[in-house]
Amino acid sequence: MIRFDGVTKTYHGNVVLDAVDLQAPAGAVTGFLGPNGAGKSTALWILVGLAQADSGQATIGGRLYRSLARPAATVGALLDAEAFHPGRTGRETLTLTCLTLGLPRRRADEVLDLVGLSRREGRQRLRGYSLGMRQRLGLAHALLGEPDVLVLDEPANGLDPQGQRWLAELLRDQAGRGVTVLLSSHQLTEVEQVADHLVIIGAGRILSTGATADLRAAHGTVADHYFALTGGADRAASARARRTAA
Repeated sequence: MIRFDGVTKTYHGNVVLDAVDLQAPAGAVTGFLGPNGAGKSTALWILVGLAQADSGQATIGGRLYRSLARPAATVGALLDAEAFHPGRTGRETLTLTCLTLGLPRRRADEVLDLVGLSRREGRQRLRGYSLGMRQRLGLAHALLGEPDVLVLDEPANGLDPQGQRWLAELLRDQAGRGVTVLLSSHQLTEVEQVADHLVIIGAGRILSTGATADLRAAHGTVADHYFALTGGADRAASARARRTAA
């Protein structure tokens, strides 16, 4: 369902993505793992049309995001839990999107229930939300259109252990319904527990891909495999960040 073919992206002379090839199959959770600065967020922004690749393409069901006839019914994305207006309530935020997409207003309450935000919390203004509550609201927003694909960037940030377990169960349920889930994170343990497939990226390059069970069987533990691959990539990403800052 999701496919990257030779995607390259450069910012200010620094190669952020280097000929990235990636696939995320339908009805499965694909974990997109890598250290901070590895290129994960840039890849997801390109996938949903918020950034443009220098070369190559990222497609959803064989189509670019901008060519989707009903994008909200195809792709639900959570890329930044801080992106919502802090002066609106959670329910207002969702209701406005329902009106924009032609969805019934009741869908706002349905997704609030789905992500575990109470009616009282839905009436609160976002400036009073914790990061965990914002993440839940972001997931609710992504689920409004009952999409076939979920693209999530660090959705577990701010969630306590109970919340992380809830998130894993939600994503497994979505995959069980046939939804394609692409989950970006640097939290190895949490992703390994929920993902059917893993893609490891470092310094803009895909370092390893495979079924989670296969990687675990081949390398003893996924953690050992991850750190063996990303040790050098992590240092390269840090050096790139220092050059950018300079």
